[in-house]
Amino acid sequence: MPVSNADLLKELRIERHQRDDHGGGSSRVPWIIVAIIVAFALLGGAAWMFLAHRAMVVQTATAIAPTSNNENGAVLQATGYVTARRQATVSAQITGTLTDVLIEEGDHVKLGQVLARLDDSAYKAALDTAKAQAAAAHAVVAQYRAQLSQNMRDATRSASLASRGLVSKQAAEQADTLTDTTRSQLASQQRQAASADAQVTEAQVNFDYCVVRAPFTGVITTKDAQVGEIISPFSAGGGFTRTGVGTIVDMDSLEVDVDVNEAYIGRVKPGMAAEAVLDAYPDWTIPAHVIAIVPTADRGKATIKVRVALEKKDARIVPDMGVRVSFLEVKPAANAPQPKGVLVPANAIVQRDGHSVVFVVDGDKARQRVVTPATQTFGELRLLPDAVNAGDSVVTSPPTDMHDGSDVQTKTATR
Repeated sequence: MPVSNADLLKELRIERHQRDDHGGGSSRVPWIIVAIIVAFALLGGAAWMFLAHRAMVVQTATAIAPTSNNENGAVLQATGYVTARRQATVSAQITGTLTDVLIEEGDHVKLGQVLARLDDSAYKAALDTAKAQAAAAHAVVAQYRAQLSQNMRDATRSASLASRGLVSKQAAEQADTLTDTTRSQLASQQRQAASADAQVTEAQVNFDYCVVRAPFTGVITTKDAQVGEIISPFSAGGGFTRTGVGTIVDMDSLEVDVDVNEAYIGRVKPGMAAEAVLDAYPDWTIPAHVIAIVPTADRGKATIKVRVALEKKDARIVPDMGVRVSFLEVKPAANAPQPKGVLVPANAIVQRDGHSVVFVVDGDKARQRVVTPATQTFGELRLLPDAVNAGDSVVTSPPTDMHDGSDVQTKTATR
């Protein structure tokens, strides 16, 4: 027998006695479930907002200006730092109190120029004492020399008188003995006088050590001591004694040390042409060449150090500057034209909405820029004719969820 819709509705209707049976404390259970669901939703929303605004930790690279050298066979690129082959922390060779410090950071000094002076009163007194003792020793030498001369004459007369029988042979022999004794005393005193002269020389050297001079021509990079401080060539505990007056660098000895991955070291040869681009001046290319490959490897970094000479010196080049070096197959021709744009790592270019884009770090934000990479390649780098400037920091391997305006935190670059 078919069942009508009215009969079905009657089956679904809840009678009063059925509602009463389910009353009391059981009716609050659905509300508790609803409260739990709402709480989880709020927590989830808060977590989503936190994660959405958390800064992405990214690695960056500096966009560099291309040069004609990139087109002439750059077989490898590496980064490193400007170093000075000749630099020294200038100190005194004695312990003393500084009375004058005549240098400041950035001062150009010449070989032998006075940099500082120590209190020399004690050393001056020791020098004067040594000179006085030497003078006394030489006076005794003169005395013995005069005495020897007299004894030699007396011995000659005694020998003459003894030959004529006027005095005994014993008297003549005694005169000869006295002459020999005086001669020995003179020789001994002459050695003592020489020792006194050596003490004068030593005292003079110590006195001269009170003046600190430049060991070579260069530039003062640090000033490490002030007037009134004690300086010593030996390290002392407690921090009350300085071991140096300052640091001097020979700017003509600047070169570049780069770490080359040991997998690519076969591409680098001594004397090989190269070019250097300072991080501080990305539009400035410095001609260079390889000096030597240091025959030892860094086990931790799997790199080998290469020394690169800068063929042009400039006041803008200072120690510890970051630099990128391109190793070239051939030396580029002079006045070769340079391609327009900048070079960035290939992994900095990604696709977004069908466009090639890069993300440039602007403060703590990532700014998306649409780019059109050039067809020509430069090893691991790509040429961007526009949209990015030399010196801009671009994000390498951007995360897929990065967008224009994303918060970013830059990793510390390792070289």
